[in-house]
Amino acid sequence: MFTLQGYGPLLLKGAKLTIIVGAGAMIIAILLGLAAALCKLSRFKVAAMLAEVYTTVIRGIPELVLILLVYYGAPTLIQDFAAFMGKEVYVEIKPMAAGILTIGFIYGAFATEVFRGAFLAVPKGQIEAAHACGMGPILTFRRILLPQMWRFAIPGLGNVWMVLIKATALVSVIQLPELMRNTDLAARNIHKPFTCYFAASLLYLAITILSLVFQQWAEKKANRGVRRES
Repeated sequence: MFTLQGYGPLLLKGAKLTIIVGAGAMIIAILLGLAAALCKLSRFKVAAMLAEVYTTVIRGIPELVLILLVYYGAPTLIQDFAAFMGKEVYVEIKPMAAGILTIGFIYGAFATEVFRGAFLAVPKGQIEAAHACGMGPILTFRRILLPQMWRFAIPGLGNVWMVLIKATALVSVIQLPELMRNTDLAARNIHKPFTCYFAASLLYLAITILSLVFQQWAEKKANRGVRRES
């Protein structure tokens, strides 16, 4: 039962790939979220409008549709455009690259709102004090705004990660051998779907628990030295 008739290591291997895909996608989501949040808060209307369009459109389209669009649709679109230009090219996107990029791009929209709220939560008086001390915009952002923003953003980013890691199950449709894909293979071969999917659910739960422990540690570290009102 515990080895799933020899398919237990396959599920563990899939869980490892799930974490890798999730971590890669989270890095992309954080970078996109930071950039889009700064655009939303900037005085440049074009940048703010583009960031608003990005978050609105991405949050309004199902994740599965975007994954299929990137993996199957993007190569075809590029090849058709090249053919229109009189050139013949062959484009193939690897499942892992498609999964990481697409999920990161999707959850970058959710991270945008987390970062925007975190930036707004930093007291304006500290920004004014930094300017009074002669700090320029870049130095103020690097020394005052960015370090303090993280303690407000970590809880929201933790929620984004929890949803993101479960969304990695969707990349099984593009044949990436992550946890859900390997679980399906095991269930079909040993004809025990409940046992296999229950084991997969326990692995996802284990990832979630470890993530919560790390999030609590990160929150405590980010709030060190912060005076709390009684």
